[in-house]
Parts: sequence; C-alpha cells; structure tokens
Amino acid sequence: MYIAYYNGQEEGCWTEATAGTRLHQVLAMEGAYSLILEEEGRVIGFAMGYLKQYDDISGYTLEEILIAREHQSKGIGTFFLRELEQRVKEKGASCVELQAVNDAQHEAYYGKAGYHDAKNFVMKVKWFE
Repeated sequence: MYIAYYNGQEEGCWTEATAGTRLHQVLAMEGAYSLILEEEGRVIGFAMGYLKQYDDISGYTLEEILIAREHQSKGIGTFFLRELEQRVKEKGASCVELQAVNDAQHEAYYGKAGYHDAKNFVMKVKWFE
C-alpha cells in the first residue's frame, strides 16, 4: 500500500527495500506510536510517528499519514487525523508537528485540520553532489 500510493500518487520511486527501511526506521524509534485504519479487515490507511521530548513539552512528530486513494475525499483522513491527535494528546503530547509537501492538496488538508506554518522553525537542507 505504501509503495503503490507514493509511487502512483506522489511520483515516488520507492522499492520494497527502501520502503521497508523507512517504515522500520520510524517504527523502531523510541516513543514510536502508530495507528492502522481498517475497513472490513482490510488496511485502508495508517499513521506513524513518535513522541519527542523538548525541554518544556512533549510533541508528536507525524512522519507519515496515508489513506488509500479510493478512500480519500470522504472525510476518512480528517476523522483519522483527529483520532490520532486525541490519542497522542492522551499520551502527553502538547502538539503535533509534521513536514508536508508544499502544494495545494496538502495545504488544504492540513489547513482544514487547523495546521499552520510554524513561524519559529524553517526546514534546512544540504544536498550532496
């Protein structure tokens, strides 16, 4: 599901090896917390991330949230994100933070859910040649 979604919808180039490594990296982190969404015994979505301690709060870093394409635009992702937020709040998180693709689809989804651009952080990257 991960490979099919990201390669088909997000123009990724995931393989079984790279996807397996990515999933293992997040799931093996200390404080990892993930949810699987099923319909009639079939996985239709998942979310994964981890609780991260700061000096004054604990936050939840959402690394991946995915709803199968055929189940999108039905409110399922919104419901699933709200459920995740409630559960990590119960675990002591003061916030959910994430990095998202900078496009209209992601802006609409996260904006509708109350997410906004952080004013105090900027993502930095250095690419190697």
